[in-house]
Amino acid sequence: MTAPTGVAGSPFTLAVSSEMVFLDLPVVERVRRIHELGFAVEIWDWTRHDLDALAALRAEGVVFSSMTGYVRGRLADRDGADELLATAAESVPVARRLGIPRLNLHGTGLDDKGLPFQPAHEVTGAMWLQARDTLGRVAELGEREGVQFVLENLNTEVDHPGVPFARAADCLALVEAVDSPHLRLMLDLYHAQIGEGNLIELCRRALPWVGEIQVADVPGRCEPGTGEIAYPAVARALAEMGYRGTVGLEAWASGDPELALKRFRDAFTL
Repeated sequence: MTAPTGVAGSPFTLAVSSEMVFLDLPVVERVRRIHELGFAVEIWDWTRHDLDALAALRAEGVVFSSMTGYVRGRLADRDGADELLATAAESVPVARRLGIPRLNLHGTGLDDKGLPFQPAHEVTGAMWLQARDTLGRVAELGEREGVQFVLENLNTEVDHPGVPFARAADCLALVEAVDSPHLRLMLDLYHAQIGEGNLIELCRRALPWVGEIQVADVPGRCEPGTGEIAYPAVARALAEMGYRGTVGLEAWASGDPELALKRFRDAFTL
């Protein structure tokens, strides 16, 4: 699959979610605009998009960084696991068609408001074991198909109440337990700041298992510079740790989207 190119002045590949900026434009035009500004592009649920139109954009040089890697399902029960595996398998050909290297997973299926279809406010030992086994099956699928799945941490305090295995520490424990290059961590620092904090040390601890890092500021989930996270310091620390992968902006624009993307680029330009 095609790897995204880096942004000048940044040691990282910078990507932007087309689901959260330029919202006055159709999705295809959002993707084109993000690309014109020099970024790779993230999409979410592929079933909601015109795949022919997105695939055609690759001829214009558009590079897609990640997408949701399942449609339905859950990690922690057998029926949900079978459904997750089935829809993950359906997602792989789409990722290949769009040249997408990372397929994103969550602890359970989410609705269009980010809420779980089946909330789990208590996670048992049996659920942990089932989640580990489910992710092992996902990693085997990734190995067979030559793709990488990534498990994203979420926050339950603000955006995603009732999601099991939401904390970065939980996701990291599961990824470590599976121990496969075809399953990595989608480390979302916005969610981690709300739920855990201590972001630089979290990055240091998680780095060997990270597939991609996502960012937004707290509070508000807007671009870097609008809240409390010192993202330039995080960027310097990541570079010093040797991270050279993708950093994705998964944030709402606080105002003008182009200015939001400039602030993102500036925060991660060293």
